[in-house]
Amino acid sequence: MRILLMHGARSALPGLAKSKTRLGTWFRALLERSKRYVVVVSLANKLARIVWAVTRSGNAFDVRVVAV
Repeated sequence: MRILLMHGARSALPGLAKSKTRLGTWFRALLERSKRYVVVVSLANKLARIVWAVTRSGNAFDVRVVAV
């Protein structure tokens, strides 16, 4: 599961860097102050927490509600 989250985070890099969502804003700020690999690991961690929360609550994921 960890490897899949890391691959997902790595593949989300270009899209999130251009995204105007709260998650994209968090991501760009993190890119400015950290190295790329640290940002990928942080994003994978955030994705794991999102997956856990969606699974636990049973609600659909809405990117506009992501807390940063």
